[in-house]
Amino acid sequence: MRALEEKGIVDQVMQSLNLSKGNCVKTPSKAQPVVDKTEETHEVAVTGTIIQPNKRYVFLQVLGGKAFLDHLQESESSLQQFFILHVHFRGQRLCSKPIPCSCEPAFHEGFLLELSRGPRDAGRPLSYTDLLSVSDPIHLTLVRNTPMGDHELGRANTSLEMAGASSEGNIPAGILDVRLESLPRSEGDVIGTEVLAAQLSLEKQRAAERERVFLVYAKQWWREYQHMRTSHVDRMVKIFAHDESGVSHPVCAYVHPMRAGRLLDGPRHAARYVSLIPYERASSVGTGGGSRDDVWSSTHALLCQKKGGTEDHATLLCSLLLGFGLDAYVCIGTKVKGLAHAWVMTLGHTGMVTFWEPLTGQRYLHAEFQPNRQAGSPLPIPQHPYSQLGCIFNHQSFYANIQPSDSVAVCRFDLHNSSLWKAMSSDAIKAVTTGSGAPMWRCPPLLASQVDTILIANELETELRVLTAQYRQELGLGTHWDDDLSYLLSPALTAYELERCTGLSVGNEEFQDAIHNVVPVGSHFQGISNTTHILESQEGFQCMYQITSVYRHSQLSR
Repeated sequence: MRALEEKGIVDQVMQSLNLSKGNCVKTPSKAQPVVDKTEETHEVAVTGTIIQPNKRYVFLQVLGGKAFLDHLQESESSLQQFFILHVHFRGQRLCSKPIPCSCEPAFHEGFLLELSRGPRDAGRPLSYTDLLSVSDPIHLTLVRNTPMGDHELGRANTSLEMAGASSEGNIPAGILDVRLESLPRSEGDVIGTEVLAAQLSLEKQRAAERERVFLVYAKQWWREYQHMRTSHVDRMVKIFAHDESGVSHPVCAYVHPMRAGRLLDGPRHAARYVSLIPYERASSVGTGGGSRDDVWSSTHALLCQKKGGTEDHATLLCSLLLGFGLDAYVCIGTKVKGLAHAWVMTLGHTGMVTFWEPLTGQRYLHAEFQPNRQAGSPLPIPQHPYSQLGCIFNHQSFYANIQPSDSVAVCRFDLHNSSLWKAMSSDAIKAVTTGSGAPMWRCPPLLASQVDTILIANELETELRVLTAQYRQELGLGTHWDDDLSYLLSPALTAYELERCTGLSVGNEEFQDAIHNVVPVGSHFQGISNTTHILESQEGFQCMYQITSVYRHSQLSR
């Protein structure tokens, strides 16, 4: 920072924000005016659909940015870092091309967003009067891509200031110049400024009133819950959570039925998909490397930054399971070692309770506690890693555990029994969340991967062979690769992945026959399977070396 101050960069940035060094950074009470750059001569790349004459669109142009300083604090060179702007509007997800990180990133992108109506109105475009009824925000999420992974910087809803992510939600991450235009252009009736301002004011008043009514209801509900039993004060019942911008929402608002189209084959594939998203807790400034337990990522932010905490994984998995038609709930409680944790529960039509671990994709069947069991008989040993349960919720319901013990092992999941669970009003929840009646396009969709997995697998295998041969050469050992045996191992890798997704082991007999036919008589075949999220060859080799070392040590200790 001292070097930046000497060069005058800090002063320039502070002046562009209309601030002095002694003042705090404050979000302006009014939106900044949109800069009209139609007369400037620079090309704008357009991303989105093709304009059809019977539909209406919003053309969002991003014409540049300024005051983005977060990347200056990183050790990596700016040449190795890129900004990517993600846009979500009514089920449409688009992103910009990677832009090299700088204080004034050269964004010149255009996003064509369709203003869809229901199937009944598909034959005519929206009129300007109809546009007043469209209150869905355009979500903008800016992600900085580095060699160490993606980091979300900020998000906004069509405002010029990008609100900082995580604990820096009140400090702008930077400023974008944007321009909005309705297409196709019309020379007919145009909404007046006064009418538009009145509509926006009315929508804000209605939203504020809904939030106020729910807050009053939640406070009364919480007082009633605490008065039921003194131990309820210490139970993990969470009604509100802050998102990455520091805005508080009811936890039910983080869950919504989500369809994956043909990208995921079923609930177990959804669990496998969520488990592959790397775990990372949102950090907070001034906590000594600690974490903020109340920061939950929105679904769009989680999908953009491709990592999140346990609550983020749980809400995404619950949303996907709801989309597959399951009766799914997010569970808030602790694990066996007393650590706060979130997982997912599904209730079968026969009353069977299944726990889903979002970080690993594993499933556990819950043994129902029998209150009429014989006195003195031992309790069944739980197969799951969960210890205590405070509350469960989804997009429609919220239940707090009011049973004498919050131990998962003795918990009963008859949610309609008011002596076991205290429920919130479903009408109160729907008033402040999307609810089950909301169109599916309000949820950000999953996007097909653009990664060539076969190419990456071949390149990674080649690099790992080189690293392995170099390591063995340093030990004075030679290395010989058997391509025929390597090809025969491919079905085993497929079987391991299928077992991870479905829990079923297939093809073992054929694999053993193939290995028996290729391995010479008197020789032995030994192999270790491992699953890793690492795609960098050096880190992958270190992981492989550690696993084989542990395996050799366990064999020698026998």
